[in-house]
Amino acid sequence: MKLTKKEFRSAERKIVTLMGMSGCGKTTLARKLPKTSWFHYSADYRIGTRYLDEPIIDNIKEKAMQIDFLRDLLRSDSISIQSAMTFDNLELLSKFVGMLGDQKKGGLPLEEFKRRQDLHREAEIQSMYDVGEFVSKAKSIYGYDHFVNDSSGSLCELGDERVLEELARQTLILLIDVSPEFESEIIERQIKHPKPLYYEENFLEVQLVEYLETSQLTQTDQIDPNHFVRWIFPKLVHSRRPKYERIAKKYGYTIAADELDRVRDEQDFVDLVCTVLDD
Repeated sequence: MKLTKKEFRSAERKIVTLMGMSGCGKTTLARKLPKTSWFHYSADYRIGTRYLDEPIIDNIKEKAMQIDFLRDLLRSDSISIQSAMTFDNLELLSKFVGMLGDQKKGGLPLEEFKRRQDLHREAEIQSMYDVGEFVSKAKSIYGYDHFVNDSSGSLCELGDERVLEELARQTLILLIDVSPEFESEIIERQIKHPKPLYYEENFLEVQLVEYLETSQLTQTDQIDPNHFVRWIFPKLVHSRRPKYERIAKKYGYTIAADELDRVRDEQDFVDLVCTVLDD
């Protein structure tokens, strides 16, 4: 939605979507808003607990069934496996998405990796369509006045314009834009501590060809999973920037990530948002 400064300040319900690459500060910003009045909707948490919960548990069971002791207990229903995913611990989701490459080094075969990528994309799309429902429930059931949609870092990769149109209809979309220096810091963090990522299919295909050629490899199962993530992440960040910018220009507004440090509370957040809204 498009709002003026006056409309946003006076709105009885402030409903926003935070968008930007992983590590830009979306979740940190959302947590600065009062928990008593702001409903924090985490896309990653919704993906992991609603749409990928069963595949995640099935994957764990498959691993457990390879151990005789655990297999017997599972078959006799003597034990059960459940997810304990939280807003602060999304490790199960990351482990399920996984990394491409040599299975001996913790990687996934190409077809399985692509299957999980597809599952993640569909789950993320559904989680964004759920925003409208949760906007209503946040008020009618839980009594929250305001709502913040903490979107996934791959929102710009979904290739479904209807998702963006729905988000723009129901929420104020705010892109948290990082400076070149901050972008370099995010890249450096990922290089030091590689984490599973979602890649748009065509982007992945093109980068795979280049990686195999430059690394003088012939098969994806020869890939070192961590090395591949370190190699591809800077390219992923640079490819996403124009996508984020297009969405913000068409549907929302842009806030500089450097400005987030001065946000201490709700009033600071409202003031910051109003700096990018029209009079």
